[in-house]
Amino acid sequence: MIVDCWWLMRSIPFILAMEASVTAVDTKLNTSQLPLSPQRCRKRAAESSGSRRLVGFLALVFLLAVAFFRPLISLTTYALGTDIHSHIVIIPFISAYLIYVRRKELLTDYTFAPGWTSILLAAGIASLLAAGGLIKTNAPLSYNDYLSLIAFSFACLVSAGGFLFMGRKWMASAAFPFAFLIFMVPLPDGVVDWLETASKLASAEAAALFFSITGTPVLRDGIMFQLPGIVIEVAQECSGIRSSWVLFITSLLASYLFLKSPLRRTVLVALVIPLAILRNGFRILVIGLLCVHVGPQMIHTVIHHRGGPLFFALSLIPLFVLLWWLRRGEIATSSSRETG
Repeated sequence: MIVDCWWLMRSIPFILAMEASVTAVDTKLNTSQLPLSPQRCRKRAAESSGSRRLVGFLALVFLLAVAFFRPLISLTTYALGTDIHSHIVIIPFISAYLIYVRRKELLTDYTFAPGWTSILLAAGIASLLAAGGLIKTNAPLSYNDYLSLIAFSFACLVSAGGFLFMGRKWMASAAFPFAFLIFMVPLPDGVVDWLETASKLASAEAAALFFSITGTPVLRDGIMFQLPGIVIEVAQECSGIRSSWVLFITSLLASYLFLKSPLRRTVLVALVIPLAILRNGFRILVIGLLCVHVGPQMIHTVIHHRGGPLFFALSLIPLFVLLWWLRRGEIATSSSRETG
């Protein structure tokens, strides 16, 4: 890691020189060519500037990928071996796809943003040095938290490169795809524990409500439910934090792709939290009813230990219904404004 950090620091002057050369070429294109018309001149200059800056940015991303090669491989292996972080491997590809499909909407005013570049560059280097320093001093840093620092550093440095080569206005129009890279950072252990505890307690409340609605006889003591023939405890593993986190990411992505109104986007994402809690409570209800009416052995069946994907799929139905309703209202509002 110290070698990687040194290599990265040595690469920064080269990267800055690349950006300066791109800017010099852009200036030459703007002043030396004599096209047939001013409009054509501006168009050709903008196209040349955009293509050269894009090549410079992609070269920077390649250099960062080389510098972070071993940590990124470790992150991929770790993510594929865990439930809560398995989505990490596809996050960079989603960000790249979002930029590609919205490429014609991105602003072509490539204004260098030294402030944002410096802030993100400093944050990325600080995170990288913190990870290497804590490991070297044998600090109580878990492997998950170490990879969190590394992934955060990589995301910051990629974003800094965007401000360096593509400019402030281009990055503002591509803000969501770059901000989406934050989901390639594993959640720190402390955050995971807090979310699991909060989700467990909220799910117990939702399950109690469902048992009450169905008229199921139950005695509750905190997260313990005494049903006829069996006692169920809502454990940390039953918090559903993985599916809830993926549902949250899905709602963010869907709101960006299908909605334009900030209010409607906020409504869609905000309702994911109660939806996830109700889903967990409904899952506890189903397992409890099966244990009561079929037999206590149902607590050891697939529906308990491997039923998460099924209930996650069920939670997608109200999410997409809400998305359809919000999008329909947005289209109707837009149509009324055009006709009015």
